[in-house]
Amino acid sequence: MADATPDIAIPPLHQITAKIAQACKIARRDPGEVDLIAVSKTRSADEIRPLLNAGHRSFGENRVQEAAGKWPELRAAYPDITLHLIGQLQTNKADEAVALFDCIHSLDRPSLVDALAKAMQKAGRSLPCFIQVNIGEEEQKGGCAIADLPALLEQARIAGVPVVGLMCIPPADIEPAPFFALLAELAARNGLAQLSMGMSDDFETAILLGATNVRVGTALFGARNG
Repeated sequence: MADATPDIAIPPLHQITAKIAQACKIARRDPGEVDLIAVSKTRSADEIRPLLNAGHRSFGENRVQEAAGKWPELRAAYPDITLHLIGQLQTNKADEAVALFDCIHSLDRPSLVDALAKAMQKAGRSLPCFIQVNIGEEEQKGGCAIADLPALLEQARIAGVPVVGLMCIPPADIEPAPFFALLAELAARNGLAQLSMGMSDDFETAILLGATNVRVGTALFGARNG
């Protein structure tokens, strides 16, 4: 009987990047077109550091206050981090968000356009933004209504808020592909090049349909406790 060969554990980051590369190959895309955003919400600095030590630099947080508690110290050690705000943003947190983050994925209403425009002007920073679209027309979810997208885009352009793309979170437990395809169509119709869509369970599908930014948390860090 031959000796059993022990399994070689593949780090989650390598697994995800390999899947991204494979999805890009199928879609005839360059893997360099897809930014893997490691969603580090609720994760401690100690949980984040292994990814940083492995060379990963793109991270996403849901809340301004939580990010402010852990990222300044991490940035001091890794100054080339790109930090994305992927959760809902209150207008009264716009100044803090502009100071802390490098990209905002949850622009979804006129009042937030105004708040971000003022905060960017005050800080002398111009942050790329994604308009979050309520792609499934779900009452409980944030996001701009599809019908309101052109007006919000125009307001952002007039205010000097740089919108680079669209973001969505499809309805749970439904095939996401039609929603990703619709977001891609809306982006193309409005001359936007980037698409923030796809999470741990569906990022490969999102890449096949044009995602440029995928937001992956559980597949990288494991299931959250509680």
